[in-house]
Amino acid sequence: MSNNKLAKLLTDTLPSGRRRLFNPWRDRCADDVPSNGPNAKLARLAAHLDCNPKFILCGEAPSYRGCRHSGIAFTSEHLLLEEGKIPRMSPVSDRLTIKKGPYKEGSATTVWKELYRLGIQERTVLWNALQMHPHELGKPKSNRTPTPEEFEIGKPALQMLVKEFPSAIVVAVGRKAERSLKKMGIPYKPVRHPAYGGGPKFAQQLELLVRGAPRRTAVEQTA
Repeated sequence: MSNNKLAKLLTDTLPSGRRRLFNPWRDRCADDVPSNGPNAKLARLAAHLDCNPKFILCGEAPSYRGCRHSGIAFTSEHLLLEEGKIPRMSPVSDRLTIKKGPYKEGSATTVWKELYRLGIQERTVLWNALQMHPHELGKPKSNRTPTPEEFEIGKPALQMLVKEFPSAIVVAVGRKAERSLKKMGIPYKPVRHPAYGGGPKFAQQLELLVRGAPRRTAVEQTA
């Protein structure tokens, strides 16, 4: 399946217009410049999916500093603009948002740093158990934990992605992602989330996984 078709099919599973959930590929954000609308984010997602991944890193949900504006999980405006390290897409020269400075996200920076250090940046897809940004009512610049019902919204897209790349190892980034993947019955390997001081542990666990990564042949989950 082409990456453009896959991106469209994945995002078509998600609703729009929810009061506490923002869909980056269908809803418009007041902080985005006019050119950074749903179509621009969908194009970046399609470029990101244009690979034969060995790993799918799956987090909990997008944040208001990252995927909400970039259209790619664990990826911030700062990374797209200033560091130029996001593979498989054309360099972004113009701002994505009207904020004084580009949005940065610590977890996104750590994730991409480790992907490059381990040499897997070209064969990794970044995703979330819930692909829409969960925020407090009336506070788009906030993050909150998705409800179990909201995680169900993300299930069809995640299952579709895993089916499209059956040889990829799914990596659950953090306990909340673990619980969601386990409930969905998706095989995974767990690593620490890089937030709240978890960067070193995340790096260590991801390296151990990558250096000794076997083919994914059975469900490997944590209790």
